[in-house]
Amino acid sequence: MSIPDFVLKLREHVGTAPLWLAGATAVIRHPDRERILLVRRSDNGWWTPVTGIIDPGEHPAHTAVREAREEAAVDIRVDRLASLGVSRMVTYANGDRAQYIDHTFACTYLGGEPHPADGENTDARWFAIDDLPDMSPHMLARIEAGLADEERTRLATTTEGTRAEGAPVEDTTAEGAATG
Repeated sequence: MSIPDFVLKLREHVGTAPLWLAGATAVIRHPDRERILLVRRSDNGWWTPVTGIIDPGEHPAHTAVREAREEAAVDIRVDRLASLGVSRMVTYANGDRAQYIDHTFACTYLGGEPHPADGENTDARWFAIDDLPDMSPHMLARIEAGLADEERTRLATTTEGTRAEGAPVEDTTAEGAATG
């Protein structure tokens, strides 16, 4: 998982203290409307939609387009903001901690042959919507929001990975990295 330069500079000042970062998730639907594009992360092997950290000054929708090109070598159109949510606190192997506000976008594939283009992923491929690989519940929720035929944005009012009573569950894996 490539760490953006601005995060590395922040880490020089705050060490492993928690960072609040903005991220984008692109739920990329094939024009046949039967498949979505997923990538297999190189850091943990999980299948996820394309995700990434928003650069300073960058619009979240532009992040989705950039990450689709960088991670999977595809061009997309962002159709709508599907959901806005907050990840649980993630603790990485090096002790760094971060929590993400995630902007999930419903996107349409425009072109390009999907493949892992930047080393952050080991595979990129289309999956039938009704036959997705094992994924974390919060990634499935993002996909569901991205596929929903809704005009309104879903606002997740609970933090991903919280217990029913509202106490946070701290993630000690990088499974939710990039945008939780």
